Amino acid sequence: AFALAAVAVLMLRRRAPGGALDVASEGPRLGEPTELARWLPRSDGRLRLAVFTSAGCRLCATLAPAVERLVDADRVVLRTYEQQRDHEVWASIEVPGAPYAVVVAADGTVLAKGTINTERQLRGVVEGAHAAAGLPMISITGPDSRRQFLGKATALAGAVAAAPVVGALIKPGEAQAFHICGHIYTTDGCPHPTGLPRIDSRGLPLRAADGARVDDLGRLIDASDLPIDDGGRPLVDPDGRRLPPAPRTSVCQQAARMFGIKARIDGSWYRCCDGHVRKLTDCCTPSSRRINGDPGLTGYCHGGRKVFCVLYFDTKVKC
Repeated sequence: AFALAAVAVLMLRRRAPGGALDVASEGPRLGEPTELARWLPRSDGRLRLAVFTSAGCRLCATLAPAVERLVDADRVVLRTYEQQRDHEVWASIEVPGAPYAVVVAADGTVLAKGTINTERQLRGVVEGAHAAAGLPMISITGPDSRRQFLGKATALAGAVAAAPVVGALIKPGEAQAFHICGHIYTTDGCPHPTGLPRIDSRGLPLRAADGARVDDLGRLIDASDLPIDDGGRPLVDPDGRRLPPAPRTSVCQQAARMFGIKARIDGSWYRCCDGHVRKLTDCCTPSSRRINGDPGLTGYCHGGRKVFCVLYFDTKVKC
């Protein structure tokens, strides 16, 4: 059963964005007991579905009827967790963003999980959990039917069962889809001095956690671009002399320099994240390959350029 569960997750990852996005390093670990179980209602034999939402997330509201349909079909026991109200629950399993779904068995084992953008993806997570638990599954309407899903799963089950570590089948960096605030996209983020590719309105790097300004070395900087610590105190050398400033370069341009190509920002798209509009931006190049090695896509690029990597800017516009 566990091998079949792994197959389900493997298939969901590979067909993203059609399937829910599950990155191994995010959320609770598959096939293991989870701290989440103590917050979920006790099971009467049905699987327990946890859906993570945010008050400012319009996509979460759009998916609410789909969640209720699963409950009405008597397939799952549901509990929703809002980001601010239930921050302790969010933190306990390191939820990557809303909307996110986790299906837990009666004994507290995680059967399936993933970032969901559509009803189809939500049903895919629940269907995969039912397969792992050996229960009748819910059909997914459309081209990926239950019969097709089972046929593919059966063909892959042997290979998965033979793998020494199921989690090693797909490493986080090898996933074929990525997400920022639940939005699935098919190339990785641009290289950034502090990790997630958050930028300001000019394309310069910001620390993702709090939007603080950083230089190309990832150091916090003051209004004069001089490095400081988290408390706002100047960084100094062993002799007490203040460290000099480092360059602060457009993240898109820095990516271009690293890979020896030309790049520019052509266009963007938007979604609602934590109550504010987030602007997701394509870093575009003449390169025919994306940063993750996949063939280039046009995306929001112009003039024959293709998407190389993705970055984002958090606006102050409420949504």
